[in-house]
Amino acid sequence: GSLLLQGMSQQDRSFASRVSMESQSLRRQAIVQSALAWGKMHSWQTQPAVQCSQYAGTDAQVCLRLLADNEALLIADYEGVSLWRTGEVIDGNIVFSPRGWSDFCPLKERALCQLP
Repeated sequence: GSLLLQGMSQQDRSFASRVSMESQSLRRQAIVQSALAWGKMHSWQTQPAVQCSQYAGTDAQVCLRLLADNEALLIADYEGVSLWRTGEVIDGNIVFSPRGWSDFCPLKERALCQLP
């Protein structure tokens, strides 16, 4: 009976650990999505070519990278989870794509998808 209880206790600890890790992962994903949404609404300038800001109350970093041909890339990162949203500069305003965010680098040159 004792061996069975030890096995069940170990299984419970393993399950609790997995639930905790999944919960942390969901929290990171929610924060980075919120940071990207905030970055989309933030008043970015058309200069300098790379601008960064910290999402309020978190360690999430949001950066805007202005690229050639009036293209723009919004990058949000929190604890290693990154999301991107493309956009373009139109009449001096940054307009983000209505297609939403991407969880993979949308550019051929991957270095441009990294936070500065």
